[in-house]
Amino acid sequence: MNNLKFAEMGTNVKIYPYVVFINENNIHLKSNIIISEFACIHGGIKSLIGNFIHISSYSSIAGGGVCVLEDFVGLSAGVRIITGSEMIKGEGLTNPTIPQKFRAISRSFVHLKRHSFLASDVVIHPGVTIGEGAVIGSNSVVSKDIEPWSINVGSPTRKVGERESNKILMFQDKLYKEYSIDPLDVTPYLKLKTTQHFLPQVNG
Repeated sequence: MNNLKFAEMGTNVKIYPYVVFINENNIHLKSNIIISEFACIHGGIKSLIGNFIHISSYSSIAGGGVCVLEDFVGLSAGVRIITGSEMIKGEGLTNPTIPQKFRAISRSFVHLKRHSFLASDVVIHPGVTIGEGAVIGSNSVVSKDIEPWSINVGSPTRKVGERESNKILMFQDKLYKEYSIDPLDVTPYLKLKTTQHFLPQVNG
């Protein structure tokens, strides 16, 4: 890990062995973070990992787009966050062995707001925002935005309940004060939330 050059790294960041980082110069790590064994994180265009975040074993952030994890987000084992993908309707050839000028790629974003929680083996597709405090149950597939403080399960995901936010936000405020940490301002990163298509650059 000593050779890695992150865009930013706060305090109390615990990275376990066998974690893989790609494009780490585009990864911003705030404070009080745990990244467990065998996780894989691609910096893409930009990846922000906020304060008080746990990324569990075998989770991944991939796709080359923009990923924003606000404070208190939790990723359980095997979560897959996909920020971009190959375009598969015939726009170009697919997979990274292909020269860039023949590929068709969509680069997008995933945004998880404060206190959102993903249970084991959840898959988040590109272009999705998970609302504040939302929970996604195990083995769910998310391809659309999720309401704040909702509980969601299934493939495709559907809302099945709601969370109580008052105590969570009260504990949050006390913790920020005790640790002398300001809530994370994600505004600069949200300007990058867009979807771009990169099409083949060959003629005829």
